[in-house]
Amino acid sequence: MNLEKLITDSMCTATLNVFSTMLGQELPPGEVALETGSPGPNDGVASFIGIAGTWAGTGSVNCSPNQACRICSQMLMVEASAVDADVLDAVAELTNMIIGSVKTDLEQHLGPLGLSIPTVVYGRNFRTKSAGQHEWIVINYLWDQEPFTVKLCLAPQERNPHATQAHSYAIEV
Repeated sequence: MNLEKLITDSMCTATLNVFSTMLGQELPPGEVALETGSPGPNDGVASFIGIAGTWAGTGSVNCSPNQACRICSQMLMVEASAVDADVLDAVAELTNMIIGSVKTDLEQHLGPLGLSIPTVVYGRNFRTKSAGQHEWIVINYLWDQEPFTVKLCLAPQERNPHATQAHSYAIEV
């Protein structure tokens, strides 16, 4: 089993399905990359959701303020022109749907997994960091001429005697 390909395929499928179903949008295929270390500064909206179980990690969605407003407008069918609580909630829910779908796909291969409540950050020139040294799978999309990114980082729990691979994987979409 090629876990990296499995995760990448699941992330791509989940992102495209959620965009099509919930936003009525078709995304062009994204570019897949691996990211190690801390990412550079962010501007915009970043949403994170934890994954726990036999494997653990974090899923993330990153977008511009304009895209966040558009997500809210499409999901809630209201006009959103500035980032507010509803916009942040909509991005959190989008993250929950994308990463939740990936989690469900991966459970048949990795065992039971759970999701945390999403956390959303909005600002300019902020940095994020995950504890430990992990590799992120990143999928970069171009949506309305702006980057939209989905990421995932997963690693087997050390206390899990059944983990067969010591490599960690991170994913961005």
